[in-house]
Amino acid sequence: MTDAAAYELAQVNIARLKAPLDSPQLKDFVDGLDPVNAVADAADGFVWRLEGDSGNATDVPVLGDSWLIVNMSVWRDANALTAFMYQGQHRELMARRREWFEKLSEAVSTLWWVPAGHRPTVAEAEARLLHLRTHGPTPYAFTLRTSFPPGTSEPVPGEVPEGLGCSV
Repeated sequence: MTDAAAYELAQVNIARLKAPLDSPQLKDFVDGLDPVNAVADAADGFVWRLEGDSGNATDVPVLGDSWLIVNMSVWRDANALTAFMYQGQHRELMARRREWFEKLSEAVSTLWWVPAGHRPTVAEAEARLLHLRTHGPTPYAFTLRTSFPPGTSEPVPGEVPEGLGCSV
């Protein structure tokens, strides 16, 4: 049996901007970043998040596409992550994502377990996301809907509130 405390849950999601970050179209999104990040930083189960020079990750390159932005964080477990994702200011911003981001046909988010204390790199996150796109959910890269406990290979259905997907 695997000691769940020996692992933390890494998540990455990407989004393709509809306009430049400094445009009027994205003003509400950009203005919401610091407050939402502050809520995440204080959330029960939050461990770490990727930050660039801007204090968020909007200036961190991902997948060689200057119109893509990345969000990556580490959480104690899926319950802590979903508790943050589907309530408060984050939920409000998610509800407006179509105003700011293109709808992409391929997977834009993935999860994976990391040893406690490990901080994933963008290259690691890119590899996990590309693996999910190619192979679907596996213990290497999975989703909230089809998740894998640390140290196992059998899928465990995730609990996602109806109508609230993780896609951008």
